Amino acid sequence: MSDKIWRIAGINFDHMHMGDNLRMAWEHPRVEIAGVCDEQPERMESAARNFNLKENQVFTDYRECIEKTQPDIVILCPATAHHGEWTERVAPYGVHILMEKPFAASLAEADRMTAAARASGKTLAINWPLRWYPPHVTAKRLVDEGVLGEVEEVHYYDGNRGPLYHVEDKIETDEQFRAEQKSKSWFYQKSAGGGSLLDYLGYGATLGTWYLNGASPLEVTAVVDEPEGLEVDEHSVVVCRYAFGLSKFETRWGTFTDPWTHQPQPKCGFVLKGTEGTVSNYDYETTVRLQTRERPEGVALPADQLEPPHQNPVQYLIHCLEEGVEVDGPLSPTICRIGQQIVDTAVQSAERKRTLPLIS
Repeated sequence: MSDKIWRIAGINFDHMHMGDNLRMAWEHPRVEIAGVCDEQPERMESAARNFNLKENQVFTDYRECIEKTQPDIVILCPATAHHGEWTERVAPYGVHILMEKPFAASLAEADRMTAAARASGKTLAINWPLRWYPPHVTAKRLVDEGVLGEVEEVHYYDGNRGPLYHVEDKIETDEQFRAEQKSKSWFYQKSAGGGSLLDYLGYGATLGTWYLNGASPLEVTAVVDEPEGLEVDEHSVVVCRYAFGLSKFETRWGTFTDPWTHQPQPKCGFVLKGTEGTVSNYDYETTVRLQTRERPEGVALPADQLEPPHQNPVQYLIHCLEEGVEVDGPLSPTICRIGQQIVDTAVQSAERKRTLPLIS
């Protein structure tokens, strides 16, 4: 194993997942958090405290942060509509980029990101936290082993109580905070890429594409709610028609409970149907339920225990860089682009209130 110490900087704290990602970096035995940066200093206070950062490691200007800390990898967590802008800002510094989900707010923006990374000669990886949930990894293993035969349907339902119910490190907020922040939060601003569809559809569409081994749908139909007083959706249902059948992807802000505390009903996660079997793999659960022709009554299987370097995106990206291999699966811009095509088509379908062919 390499003895290189990887220097990582966390830039832009729009998304509360920055805290989760920095903790993964903090816990990696060969990573040093070189610095953090955000235009709003108060958003970095807990990270600076939690990870023992010195004053000279905390910045409000990304250029100064990168120039002074010289990171190998930059973790970016901007608002969805600014992913392209931030990738284009950071990529010229010759750093590898780990962008927190989703890929982008549009297919055109996703292509700009890929082009910027290609021009820098460095790696761009997109982190989807669901990729690291043991039940979802277990389901992919079963798919790859042919246990389900050919996967024909992906059923996805996911979300949480709402993006203001928790901040970084999933620290829960109070009612007063949520009331004060709702009008200010980018999550509820259409221009910033807010809404449950853009927040969660990419998860299902991207992991669904992974389960379907890169297949693309022919057409997409999307319906969203239209909450009074809000400019973004809190609930969406998307149906994709493939050459071999239909798949459904549903997003929800307003689940009864958060899945990381108590699974709501409907459960958050996936159900996959293949020609030879089915599997249900729900977020945070310790088992998956498998049906096969030999066991039509179904059987609970323990979820795979993930081992380094396949436990989280920081471990995995460093592994790929050290081994000289491309990132794959949901972190790959190639798979993510198909997911983004589905998202873009769904957005237009919801606006036009009709079925549309997949945007290319």
